[in-house]
Amino acid sequence: MSDFDEKTRVTAVVQLPNQPAKKGSDCLVVIYTKDPALLGKRFVLEKATVRLGRGGDNTVVLDGDSVSRRHCQFERRGDAWWAVDTGSTNGTYVNDELIDKQQILANGDRIKVGGFIFKYLSGEDVESQYHEEIYRMTIVDGLVQIFNKRYLYEALEKEIIRARRHTRDLCVLMFDIDHFKRVNDQYGHLAGDYVLKEVARVVQGRIRRDEVFARYGGEEFALVLPETSLDNARTLAETIRAKVAENRYVFQGEVIPITISIGVALLTDGDRSATDIIARADEKLYEAKRSGRNRVC
Repeated sequence: MSDFDEKTRVTAVVQLPNQPAKKGSDCLVVIYTKDPALLGKRFVLEKATVRLGRGGDNTVVLDGDSVSRRHCQFERRGDAWWAVDTGSTNGTYVNDELIDKQQILANGDRIKVGGFIFKYLSGEDVESQYHEEIYRMTIVDGLVQIFNKRYLYEALEKEIIRARRHTRDLCVLMFDIDHFKRVNDQYGHLAGDYVLKEVARVVQGRIRRDEVFARYGGEEFALVLPETSLDNARTLAETIRAKVAENRYVFQGEVIPITISIGVALLTDGDRSATDIIARADEKLYEAKRSGRNRVC
């Protein structure tokens, strides 16, 4: 079990009676939370003001240390909804940007309140959007907005078949963030969330369209590289390692030093499934960590 998993805090949402949303009813959908049972919960924006916070007098009660008693509210103004921060300690974010008191919302915006992320859905086709979002949650990680572990395995199995059919190379990179537990302990879990998203952003800017980038779990990520030799995979891994280390991570005025360790594996005849090549890449990842971190093995 990773440090991230050990620190996970199970939170609870108290929601209004779960009645079906009317067609065209604007709503908020929970797309990220530490409690998987809450994923996909929908809150219909029926009142002119909908309050979110830890206190029991809120419309939506969020039980989490990083959520203020009265954290934020959503206000209907004419035909638009606005997100309004109500003096929260940790701020309210829209699309990863800290809002300055208030911000008008557009369809599809992501709102982060403490350890929760909601997606705002609006319009006449809101019901179909909701079902599309539920499907998207099965393949995309709600926090970092890249593919998840389930999609990784499905895609890798297909790439293994393709590589063997055409006798082509296939490599897998596994990497995780060095001393990530220390980041959470020293700077807080919101800073940890920021670092995960920022590392994913840096890496995503370097990969090609046919490569699959996924969050494997906690602070660990995977990258599938079709038609890539071991030497080329190692070169890419070194480039990614350097770019992550060079990037500047600043959260609420604090500069956080970040590096990653990477393991690289090439598909062999002995690999019977995606699990086998991932396990070998993972072994190399831990070899990189044991030999000093911030390196490629």
